[in-house]
Amino acid sequence: MLRLQTIICTFSVLSVAAKADFKARNCSEVREACIGKGFSFAHVPLQEIPGEHLRVCPQGNTCCTSEMEDKFGQQSKQEFENLVDEMSHVLRSTFVSRHKRFDEFFLELLENTERSLNEMFVRTYGKPYMQNSEVFENLFAELKRYYTGGNVNLEEMLNDFWSRLLERMFTLLNSQYVITEDYLDCISKYTDELKPFGDVPRKLKAQVTRAFIAARTFVQGLSVGREVAQRVSKVSSTPSCIRALTKMLYCPFCRGMPSVKPCKNYCLNVMKGCLANQADLDPEWNQYIDAMLLVAQRLEGPFNIESVMEPIDVKISEAIMNMQDNSAQVSYRVFQGCGQPKPSGMSRSTRGVSDVFNARFRPYSPEERPTTAAGTSLDRLVADIKEKLKLSKKFWSGLPEVMCVEDRVTAGNASDEDCWNGHTKGRYFPEVQKDGLTNQVNNPEVAVDITRPDTFIRQQIMALRVMTNKLKNKFQATPFEFQATPRGVSTPRLISTVLVCALSM
Repeated sequence: MLRLQTIICTFSVLSVAAKADFKARNCSEVREACIGKGFSFAHVPLQEIPGEHLRVCPQGNTCCTSEMEDKFGQQSKQEFENLVDEMSHVLRSTFVSRHKRFDEFFLELLENTERSLNEMFVRTYGKPYMQNSEVFENLFAELKRYYTGGNVNLEEMLNDFWSRLLERMFTLLNSQYVITEDYLDCISKYTDELKPFGDVPRKLKAQVTRAFIAARTFVQGLSVGREVAQRVSKVSSTPSCIRALTKMLYCPFCRGMPSVKPCKNYCLNVMKGCLANQADLDPEWNQYIDAMLLVAQRLEGPFNIESVMEPIDVKISEAIMNMQDNSAQVSYRVFQGCGQPKPSGMSRSTRGVSDVFNARFRPYSPEERPTTAAGTSLDRLVADIKEKLKLSKKFWSGLPEVMCVEDRVTAGNASDEDCWNGHTKGRYFPEVQKDGLTNQVNNPEVAVDITRPDTFIRQQIMALRVMTNKLKNKFQATPFEFQATPRGVSTPRLISTVLVCALSM
């Protein structure tokens, strides 16, 4: 009787085991998961079949056909590239938007400054100024051309501006003489010696040159960062990477476990192998960011273009007043060097300077003067860009960690035994590899040829290196030799009485 009970018990255990085995081999959950993912396979096995046909996934009993495995490979590639694109979206959009905002700000600042100066001079001098306004129009046109990448030598251009202004002022202040083109050429030779505008040209040239170099280099740096981020985000998956991604993301389907996600450390090794070349971008990227932050600090301080451009009309007025004060001496020395010009037969006006000043000049009130460009200030704009730049450091080496977060790709903790380890559901034991191409020589998941760096990535590294060197080399200079007019201090917009007088003669 006892023996009969033992036999019955044994059959009962085998029967339960057989049912459990049958349940494990059922592929209905896989079929539902494939439908949910949008796959349209011609055939999904009802239950597991021998897996000798598989080339990527484990070849034991499987719920996958060759067609399924091939499409899983295509889907893995697409999902990976989409994920990289998604994870880098904030970085790309940051550089795109900040480059655009800085560019708009700078160009609008130039336009506001030129418009302010022009309106003030037109209101003050009227027709005589408009007949000579091309001197100033050319100045702003050349400044804009330099900023937008034109081949302009700032120092030579500014020297030329002061030479042209000297010629016009000398002619106006000596209207009783005939001043020919040859005579003007002679005058220009004495510009440095005479210093008719005092020390203003030297100071303004130092301010404008440094501020414009900083602004142009900074916006070029933002452009390079934008282009590199956009290009590197478009990854090109290697065959070994696609195999590893397929094994990680979809081989659980073939094993009848479509809801089991990869272990985190497993995911990290796969991503570090697939993004090895991108990680190599990080050292140069971080140096580039540091160089950009250095220039940003200069833009907030001695290279602040807003503090240079906002009072430029007053500085030019000061220069003209200097020439008025020295007009007799300047004319005398010019006559000595270039000869006495022929009389024109006209006499200079005897109208008083104070009468012209009181009758025609009315400065801007603070409410009228346009001081804001692109809806912000340079300090606020640069502070915002600096914050975003700091957040972008170590982006490329940190990309695998960002991609392998829980609920995105992985099951969560690396010690979790309820995750896919590449073979079955269980703990993942291999060590996580370090970042970069050379550290993938022993990557257990992705076969990486460390002797063949990605040419495209190397080109981006070189682009960053060139820009970084340019950023560093441009700004080794000492601070200004003089103090700029503090922003926030009301500077009277007193246009030179001499120009009023001279243009009215």
